[in-house]
Amino acid sequence: MKQFKTIADYCSAINIAPPKHPHFDIRKFEDNMPTVVHEMEPFRHEFYAIAIKAEGDGIVVSGHHSNFPEGSTVFFNSPFQILSWDIAPNWSGYYVMFSKEFIAQSHHFNDLLSHFPFLKIEEAIPFTIEKSGSEQLLRIFHDIWEEYYGREKDKFALIEAWVIVLLNYVKRCYDTQVETVESESIIKKADLKLLARYQAMVQSSFNNTAALETFANLHSTSYYADKLNVHPNHLNSIVKGMTGQTASKIIYDHITLKAKELLKQTDESIKEIAYRLYFDSPNNFSTFFKKHTSVTPNAYRKSKHL
Repeated sequence: MKQFKTIADYCSAINIAPPKHPHFDIRKFEDNMPTVVHEMEPFRHEFYAIAIKAEGDGIVVSGHHSNFPEGSTVFFNSPFQILSWDIAPNWSGYYVMFSKEFIAQSHHFNDLLSHFPFLKIEEAIPFTIEKSGSEQLLRIFHDIWEEYYGREKDKFALIEAWVIVLLNYVKRCYDTQVETVESESIIKKADLKLLARYQAMVQSSFNNTAALETFANLHSTSYYADKLNVHPNHLNSIVKGMTGQTASKIIYDHITLKAKELLKQTDESIKEIAYRLYFDSPNNFSTFFKKHTSVTPNAYRKSKHL
């Protein structure tokens, strides 16, 4: 299955013009229709998208939802969600896309997923919107579109503000359309999946066969948050809420466990173990191990051989 890491890659794949900005884009569906690929096989992308279809026919599969409602429809996609479509060339409306880099560069988006939890849902539910709401939402999209294609140097200051307005309005519509109990259940499933992915990623990253990028910091929650396309604060909040432990402690506990296994079950030197567990030096490893076990690596190894 194809996966598009950048908005530019996505635009190229669906045969529309490249974005004006690498981390943010807004389009009118009707402008895309002359060239866009009208039938896309399942794929994933690594950014957020929010859209309103004012009019149009065809099928869009978002997660497991293939029956889009008739009339004005709002839908959104989270990173790595499986998407596909078979649409008729008569869609009108707008969509915006923004990446984790766009989120990271602005304090306005701190704890974005905590404020707008519907963005966490990997099987997002498309929902209809009344005419008055549709008109209001289209105006918001239009304001973002005008700024984006304008020439003002400070346009992204206003775009960020309009995106916050857009997110709040979509949240209001979502809360109105989706029952609270159902919504909470869906969001909890998303949180559990994030936790499971984080735990699995921590464990697999310390395998000898794991392929790592240069300068990857496996001891930092920011490394895993970046891979999971979430803010480190959000990752920590979910992990702590679900387990009672910080995201960092999950990493440290795993490193400590791996260190104990290597000290007990192998004859590797302290230096070899230190570098295998991605410490900068044997001294840093020894300091870490003593802090988390109250004994030095050598003392632990000797105690296990008595």
